[in-house]
Amino acid sequence: MKTLKKFALGVVSATLLLGLMACSGMTTRQKDTAIGAGVGAVTGSVLSGGSGVGTVGGAAVGGIIGSEVGKDKK
Repeated sequence: MKTLKKFALGVVSATLLLGLMACSGMTTRQKDTAIGAGVGAVTGSVLSGGSGVGTVGGAAVGGIIGSEVGKDKK
């Protein structure tokens, strides 16, 4: 069981590292859109009790809001 936990921790760490590297070439507006989608997905999931529809809907709304916020930044 310890081997499985170590493997899972390694996979999560590698995924997190690759995800952060993928954001390095984004514009400010793209970063704001991604952040908005992430926050919206978490919020939608919490408010809907973990339903997939709430998560996807929250991500969509959050992405739109993030995109609009990022529009004004230079």
